[in-house]
Amino acid sequence: MAVDVRVLKEAASGERRVAATPETVKKLLAAGARVHVQPGAGQSAGFTDQAYLDAGAQIDDALEQGDLVLCVQTPPPTVIARLKQGATLVGTLHPQADTERSGALQSRQLQTFPLERLPRTTRAQAMDVLSSQAGMAGYKATLIAAQLAPRFFPMLTTAAGTIRPSKVLIIGAGVAGLQAVATAKRLGAQVEGFDVRPETREQIESLGGKFLDLGVSAAGEGGYARQLTDDERAEQQRRLAEHLKGVDVVVCTAAVPGRPAPKIITATMVDGMRPGSVIVDLAAETGGNCEATRPGETVEIGGVTVAGPLDLASMGAVHASEMYARNVYNFVALFLKDGALSFDWNDELLAKTVWPARPAGGEIPPV
Repeated sequence: MAVDVRVLKEAASGERRVAATPETVKKLLAAGARVHVQPGAGQSAGFTDQAYLDAGAQIDDALEQGDLVLCVQTPPPTVIARLKQGATLVGTLHPQADTERSGALQSRQLQTFPLERLPRTTRAQAMDVLSSQAGMAGYKATLIAAQLAPRFFPMLTTAAGTIRPSKVLIIGAGVAGLQAVATAKRLGAQVEGFDVRPETREQIESLGGKFLDLGVSAAGEGGYARQLTDDERAEQQRRLAEHLKGVDVVVCTAAVPGRPAPKIITATMVDGMRPGSVIVDLAAETGGNCEATRPGETVEIGGVTVAGPLDLASMGAVHASEMYARNVYNFVALFLKDGALSFDWNDELLAKTVWPARPAGGEIPPV
């Protein structure tokens, strides 16, 4: 029999994305699978049940028969308990985030593929959900900053005189940060980008931004930043504090995988900024880059607005879902062939993404 694929309706508060679109449903069907979508799964992302039916999927809530289950965020334990014993689950799952979650996944003996564990190699780019969703998050964070700022972003020449452009600083030059640089530049702001990895200078400048050099380098492995030493952090903060006094808007995007977001902007720095300045902390979900950030809230401190928005990718649910669903399909295509699931554990993308991890060619991990 053909593999039974189930597409979940997301249960997390504020989550509007969906793990498969009508476009990717057609691709899954072409690969020999049968596709079932939970009722209303794509509604918040602009994809109606009828659109899935037209693509060839079935609409039902019978999760117990699914061999392959696709989701965005980890399903709640009550949903996990309904999944078929030994089924394969694919999504951004963070299984080790809490013991209840990992216990629920293990109790059903699910073969779990948390896509945030995917090796970030050239071959994996088409499957990289972190990058695709970070792009939307960086875009939305910049629009939020423009909305909160009590000033224009672009320079304007008016009958009432010339309005200078806003000075915008983007902290972190990963995918989200570079998208934020590009978006702020399109809006006409005077843009700077800061990252402790010196190789990002060229990327920031290619998007029209100016690289802010604070004299501290923390290039790490795999294109990520490493943790700064105490002396490096002190020097960075001294120079950054002085620079922030002349900045109108800050968008924070710095992150270290698997760890809380590094604290880059201290409460003292916020106190030193001009009234009317704005900080939007995209890293709020992992604790924030700013000490004043309150995840999910927008607060004013001494005239400085500090926003910690959550679920930024979901704010662009249509395009975020389209990108995410393509990422998921490209990953699933590694083991969905001719209507059957076939796992090549010599493929590092499978071996290093599956939870618990295994060496390429190793034994099946215990569940």
